[in-house]
Amino acid sequence: MKTLVALLRMSRLPRGRVAASVGLGTLAVLTGVGLLSYAGYLISRAAERPPILSLGVVIVAVRFFGLARPLARYFERLTSHDLAFRLLARLRVAFFTRLEPLVPSRLEGYRRGDLLARMVGDVEALQNLFLRGVTPPLVALLAGAIAVAVCAAYLPAAGAVLAAGLLTGGVAVPVVAATAGRRFGSRQASARAELTVELVELLRGAPELVVLGADRAALARVAALDGELARLSRREALASGFVEGLAATVVGLTVTGVLAVCVAATAAGALDRIMVATLALLSLASFEAVAPLPAAALRLRATLDSGRRLLALAGREPAVLDPVAPRGLSPACDLALEGAGFAYADEESWDLSGLDLCLTPGQRVALVGRSGAGKSTIAGLLVRFLDPSEGRVALGCVDLRDLRQRDVRTRVTLDSQDAYLFSTTIRENVRLARPAASDAGIEQALRRAQIWEWASRLPDGLDTFVGEEGDSVSGGERRRIALARTFLADAPVIVLDEPTGHLDPQTAETLIADALRAADSRSVVLITHRPEGLDLVDRVITLSRGRIVSVEAVRAGAS
Repeated sequence: MKTLVALLRMSRLPRGRVAASVGLGTLAVLTGVGLLSYAGYLISRAAERPPILSLGVVIVAVRFFGLARPLARYFERLTSHDLAFRLLARLRVAFFTRLEPLVPSRLEGYRRGDLLARMVGDVEALQNLFLRGVTPPLVALLAGAIAVAVCAAYLPAAGAVLAAGLLTGGVAVPVVAATAGRRFGSRQASARAELTVELVELLRGAPELVVLGADRAALARVAALDGELARLSRREALASGFVEGLAATVVGLTVTGVLAVCVAATAAGALDRIMVATLALLSLASFEAVAPLPAAALRLRATLDSGRRLLALAGREPAVLDPVAPRGLSPACDLALEGAGFAYADEESWDLSGLDLCLTPGQRVALVGRSGAGKSTIAGLLVRFLDPSEGRVALGCVDLRDLRQRDVRTRVTLDSQDAYLFSTTIRENVRLARPAASDAGIEQALRRAQIWEWASRLPDGLDTFVGEEGDSVSGGERRRIALARTFLADAPVIVLDEPTGHLDPQTAETLIADALRAADSRSVVLITHRPEGLDLVDRVITLSRGRIVSVEAVRAGAS
């Protein structure tokens, strides 16, 4: 119940549309009940060969309900599916809104395939939350109550039998369905997610898997997971067939019971014989109200498990929050670490401790050290992906925690080692840094990254697609496109985190030289574990186990 309430709060369903959908659903069921009831009355009355004019009202009623039922069902489907799609849209937006602040540092342990499965599969599974979990019970309650009241008005005993049948079909059978679905429902969402993870990893790493001869093992894992999901689907199909058979049995027994009490009442003279078929068909049509409930209960477990997976991720607290009363940016662009330390929550040791570093405008500083020394953690602190556990990071003498994250990143921009290129054009990948940038601004940024000549000679120029994650361009070209994006952001402080990763020494040295030359008067923090470009900076700071172990002035006058 808590999961259901939390998901409904996240989706913020419009009450007016929900009421309209429930009302139209109830109307569709009741027009079906009216159609069968009047049809039964018409057939029974016509068997007595009355004057044709005496059947005029009943004939008109049958025609009315015959036309009204498909119209009501059409508009009910239109309204309910419109609302379901709106629900999905709101859930996607709400989930992404909560996911976005977690991206820099709070998604450790989540594989891309898992995130994809949650964002796509689990969200789509929640359409059942409304289509099968919210509207049908309300429709069943309203339509069933009205049908029982009409039946009881003619024969109380028949109304009691119908009420018992509807309660059995609308409560007992769904409980049986939920019990049957419990065995496989809790595994379906996770099995589907595991299969998605393996498929994504297989597709992303297919060339490497083939080269290393690990493709067969990967395919075997996918086949095993697919088999598990197929087995769960077969169980669901068997349970669904059993539940449908049980529901049909309840319908048959209820209609038989209504017929029995109607025949007995007719024999006792308490009920007109014409009403026997009318009440029997009314009872039969009334079960349309509770027919969707067993299937909904059967899938409820899987739907709620998908919801729990979403809430578990969306409920994580971001590592960084904007202040309630943010301060304005200072004109000064000095960036400093003052006694800064950082430790991840799940680790006992400090990743960084007691760091003091001042970067004045125009300075170039290199941070070097072995992997795990804390270099990328410092990059996260400088752009406020992380907040220090002790000390502070200051921009123009203002603690970054007193500034909005967006404001910080207008002054400090990061070119990370895994800078992502989207499956779009070169132009749009660069424009991402400043959506309002003109083509001239994009050209200037590409020139500064020393890639304009190459890009302009391509057959499609800047409209060339770079492929999935930039796989249609070389590693050096990919790095320079990302660098152009950094220059387009036009921030006074640039943090280059391992910009030469996966590049050969000559390409790496050229890239660093071009980047530092194009930075002009900007401050630059170069984070690397390679020697290329270290002779072009003012200071080289060596880190080891989260501490500064040496500071070397490279150029004259640097301190």
